[in-house]
Amino acid sequence: MSPLLQNDASVFGLLMAILAFVFYTSSLKTGPWVKFYKIFPALLMCYLIPSIMSTLNVISPETSKLYTMAKNYLLPASLILMTISVDLKGILNLGTKSIIMFLSGTVGIVIGGPIAILIVSAIHPETFNGVGFQEAWRGLATLAGSWIGGGANQAAMLEIYKYDQSLYSGIVAVDIIVANIWMAILLMGIGKTKKIDKWLGADVSAIEELKEKVQAYQNSIAKNPTLTNYMVVLGVAFGIVGLSHFSADHLSTFISGIVADPSTSVLSNKFFWLVLIATTLGVALSFTKAKELEGYGASKLGSVCIYILVATIGMKMDVTKTMENPGLLAVGLVWMAIHVIIMIVTAKLIKAPFFFLAVGSKANVGGAASAPVIASAFHPSLAPVGVLLAVLGYALGTYGAMICAYLMSIAS
Repeated sequence: MSPLLQNDASVFGLLMAILAFVFYTSSLKTGPWVKFYKIFPALLMCYLIPSIMSTLNVISPETSKLYTMAKNYLLPASLILMTISVDLKGILNLGTKSIIMFLSGTVGIVIGGPIAILIVSAIHPETFNGVGFQEAWRGLATLAGSWIGGGANQAAMLEIYKYDQSLYSGIVAVDIIVANIWMAILLMGIGKTKKIDKWLGADVSAIEELKEKVQAYQNSIAKNPTLTNYMVVLGVAFGIVGLSHFSADHLSTFISGIVADPSTSVLSNKFFWLVLIATTLGVALSFTKAKELEGYGASKLGSVCIYILVATIGMKMDVTKTMENPGLLAVGLVWMAIHVIIMIVTAKLIKAPFFFLAVGSKANVGGAASAPVIASAFHPSLAPVGVLLAVLGYALGTYGAMICAYLMSIAS
């Protein structure tokens, strides 16, 4: 059935109205909204309300191209605007715990797949009745690619293992539903960061020091921006977005022409290069006078881009689709639970802050579209940590997914 709103101008208007409503009500200092947002953080509602609209068939990601727009234009713009004043030395001073947490998340995905198959097959063996290219593990291999790296790695796994594409939509549904449920849980957890860090016994001094240093810098250069200032900030951001697209087009085409099988190579994927180039140019500008654009609200404009992206991500989650393939959904839920348990145990053992757990997980499971969102929810200055870990996920995604696929084929 067609959604109520099919025109993207109408859908975008609704999403912006939702964002305005959430930001206004969450800014109120008195009344029932104060208690409400203590339980449900504003960022969660920016994500959850569009998902409810999608479930009610008011809007639909199947007829809307807004997520594609946000991913291709607003995401790279936000990466540039939020890294233009990045304190790279401060990020490096965060230490190795962020890398350890990220890698523990990768391990959780690699071993979680085969364990989930063993558990679900004992309860519901019919899930794994497929033969040949319809074998469930082949489809789940694409899920491993998505959850360790991203869309590029997922596409590579689909090409390598030749899963029957008529069944592929079921895997995509599991990917979106399970990953977004976990994202919602993380967003709720961010509101209880201090309690979680205390339970983990975490030392958050390096993170707090970075936040304070960035805040002090922002205060020292803050100016009252004019229309000209805004035009310069946006001109720099979207000018670099255009350059990043141009470069990504040519690099991906060039690499596609020299590798044996372009469909299996992350390096031939345009989106990989788009994220990498936009991030690199943003960091490079942080060593120039362009860093002073932060005084005119560069990171705040980057946050606007991020929140629009969040709303379009939320739109992709239709909870009514959860029971279309209950067996595969069960595999996905068990798989994600194993990933989460391994990350929690690792964080407890090394006393890592909840920030590293959340961002390390989303750098695996969500990639560049989600990791900066989660990181900036802690503080806008921390968004680059999510970006850098997400790029690492792209690099490891194909290799980790192939190991996971081999183990899942044995488990099946």
